[in-house]
Amino acid sequence: METESPMAELSMVFARLSGMLLSEDGAAGAARRLAEAACVLVDGATGAGVSLLDEAGRRRTTGSTGGSVDAADALQYELGEGPCLSAWATGVAQRVEDTTEDRRWPAWSAAAAGAGIRAVLSVPLVRQDRALGAMKVYAAAPHAFTAREEQVLGLLAEAAATLLGSALAPEAPNRLSASLRAALADRRAVDLATGMLMERHGTDAQSARITLLHASRALDLPMTRIASRVLERAPDPEL
Repeated sequence: METESPMAELSMVFARLSGMLLSEDGAAGAARRLAEAACVLVDGATGAGVSLLDEAGRRRTTGSTGGSVDAADALQYELGEGPCLSAWATGVAQRVEDTTEDRRWPAWSAAAAGAGIRAVLSVPLVRQDRALGAMKVYAAAPHAFTAREEQVLGLLAEAAATLLGSALAPEAPNRLSASLRAALADRRAVDLATGMLMERHGTDAQSARITLLHASRALDLPMTRIASRVLERAPDPEL
């Protein structure tokens, strides 16, 4: 990719997207196109997605290139951990060089590696000092993304936040703040439950998180509900 190519392509992308926010598709349609653009513009990307809040204030992947992106994102929401959620919550870009070696989000990284995702780059969508969501790209090869790809995705996210921010409802920032507070509370509950299982079974953090995840799927309950059961010491055959 030539040095000026990303900027030229970004200009074309946003020329096409600017009118979409006046259509019925609104932010959802724009998010899908943004994910497709990110996958094309960022060298090495095999999939991309945009995470925003839905009408109920829940975090979800609003637009993606499909397949492994949706599955990897859903796992982040279920576990309450991962590079996309961290970029969203902190407002700082997150880069995973190799999911088989990264230890910041052990349960998610292990699952992502098992699904064939080896490298991740996620940047926040920030408008007027508020993180509206996050944009991310995934790669099948480790060390796929460098500072240059981070710059390209950051430029795309910066402009995307302006477009998407204008399409969100006026109450969205308040829902976002409440959602992030709830996410932090959920993460704390999962962390406490993880520690309790580690002590109960004499295992490590990753094994404890995987136990919570398996119980969540087996009982068809959110991860935070399973964590609450552990903290309440309620009897559960899965735990």
